[in-house]
Amino acid sequence: MKQWLVVAALLMTAPAQSADMVHLYSAGSLRDALDETRAAFTQATGIAVEAKYGPSGLLKDEIAGGAEADVFASANMDHPQALARAGKGGPVVLFARNRLCALVRPGLAVDQTTLLDRMLDPTIKLGTSTPKSDPSGDYAWEVFRKADALRPGAFAALSTKALQLMGGPNSPPSPAGRGLYGALVADGKADILLVYCTGAHAAQRENPDQHIVEFPEALAVGADYGLTVMLNAPPAAYRLAMFILSDGQRIFANQGFVAPNLPSSAAGR
Repeated sequence: MKQWLVVAALLMTAPAQSADMVHLYSAGSLRDALDETRAAFTQATGIAVEAKYGPSGLLKDEIAGGAEADVFASANMDHPQALARAGKGGPVVLFARNRLCALVRPGLAVDQTTLLDRMLDPTIKLGTSTPKSDPSGDYAWEVFRKADALRPGAFAALSTKALQLMGGPNSPPSPAGRGLYGALVADGKADILLVYCTGAHAAQRENPDQHIVEFPEALAVGADYGLTVMLNAPPAAYRLAMFILSDGQRIFANQGFVAPNLPSSAAGR
């Protein structure tokens, strides 16, 4: 709440000038939720929002290099905090939470008790995103470190065999008309793909035969999403940030995220 008040204060003290467009840079895992949010924002305010989606690490590097971004919604807290330390962004606010799941090909028997065994099996193709470029890859490596605490040597085995199939600077784009996660599994690129749970459920809706396994507590890894407004951004950017932290929270909850700023009395509605 303290961070929310900081952002509100920034909004109140921003110069009173109009802006026709807000440039939003956002983690790809937020696409559905933020497309809906920015449409609602534009309807409510008349302010257009142009969005660019991609791996948060790569977007952070673009912004640091001078890309025209007003608001940055990252799949971790580290990247927007790095921009704040570099004098590019303002306070960083936690606005959504996710977690990592395993998306599994049809016919492969996996549950929570056998997930680590299957991941370590040399005959199983284990797919991840790309560490450093994409927080999803960093979270996968965190799973590997937790696995090593349970089975010494697991980190070396898993990090060596993991296929970094997405999220890198040279990764292929999503196939036309298909979600990337489900397509990678359906096309045989991975038997087990470590992805955000929100994305895994979207993939399963498109590919009902694929199944989802949540990590057991000893291996579970959560994802905290950070929001920042770039320094010298127009007042409309602060309005968008506040909209994400208020009206947008219900949209995020409906999309499967944990929305930390959603009032508890409304969470179950």
